[in-house]
Amino acid sequence: MAIKLFIPGPTVVSEDILQEMSLPMIGHRSKKASEIQKRISDNMQKVLFTENRILLSTSSGSGLMEGAIRSCTAKRAAVFSIGAFGDKWYKMAETNGIPADKFSSTMGEPTTAEMVDQALSTGKYDLITVTHNETSSGIQNPVEEIAEVMKKYPDVVWCVDAVSSAAGSKIETDKLGIDVLITSTQKALALPPGLAICAMSRKAYDRTAEVKNRGLYFDLRTIWDFIDKKNYQYTSTPCLSLMYALDKQLQKIVEVEGIENRFARHEQMAEYVRAWADEYFRVYPNRKYLSKTLTVIDSHPKGCDEMISIPELNKALAERNMQLGNGYGGLKDKTFRIAHMGELCMDDMKEITSAIVDVLKLK
Repeated sequence: MAIKLFIPGPTVVSEDILQEMSLPMIGHRSKKASEIQKRISDNMQKVLFTENRILLSTSSGSGLMEGAIRSCTAKRAAVFSIGAFGDKWYKMAETNGIPADKFSSTMGEPTTAEMVDQALSTGKYDLITVTHNETSSGIQNPVEEIAEVMKKYPDVVWCVDAVSSAAGSKIETDKLGIDVLITSTQKALALPPGLAICAMSRKAYDRTAEVKNRGLYFDLRTIWDFIDKKNYQYTSTPCLSLMYALDKQLQKIVEVEGIENRFARHEQMAEYVRAWADEYFRVYPNRKYLSKTLTVIDSHPKGCDEMISIPELNKALAERNMQLGNGYGGLKDKTFRIAHMGELCMDDMKEITSAIVDVLKLK
């Protein structure tokens, strides 16, 4: 029996989606390939509330994160970090020779609109990166508040990492004025890993013309131009099996479950897990900015000075065909993470939380 994953990616993939991936290969330059990739683009625009160009990449989300900061920074990037994945975006800039500064929040705290305003008021930066949902700390950043500040800086390209939130938490890309919004398949979209997706504005595309060394595989301008010239086809051979899966999954999200219903389901699961954590443990991050797709929980049970052993807990859960996430980076063993994203539902939340209570003999 397969292990039911309550980790923040990869997530559970439904059987019909796995079967879709077994369809025969087609020519990646064929008319059928163009039709699939256009349908993916159209439905992805609906999920992300955008009319911006959709670009796909056979890579993890990190690929398009690197592509965005490399392709769209002409002067200097301001990287706002609330945990491990913001730090990773800054490292991408460093290792690609892109001038950048990092603005870090205390672990468990958000990037604030005031922080963004203070940095951009210097006039030093022509691009910023913000993590929408940080799986290491369990924070969802207040992008609506940041969007108000960004109106003061219309020439700055705004890139957002929504890898662990898109399709699970509502992001109104165009209303917020986000220029490059990045996600990938293995989290709230509930597909196997291997495809990255971004919605890219015309402003971001125009910026790429000012950047000489954009690389090759992750050059967003080259991908955009190729889609135009080749009818939604891509510069390199894409992972067609994942294209099949993404196409079917987006049709299910848009036409069967409904986009708003999907967001509501994620919200309900989040509220249930938080209430459970409040009873037995403590939710780790600032409660004003909690993620809707996972909850990060302090490893100390209430009334106990000792942390539980996450490896031992997972060993016991594995006997029940379940797995939760240990803390990430500096929070390893100090916290544990319960994902409520993708195809998981309320019954799954009740199952994992009841199992933890039973294994740990919590009262």
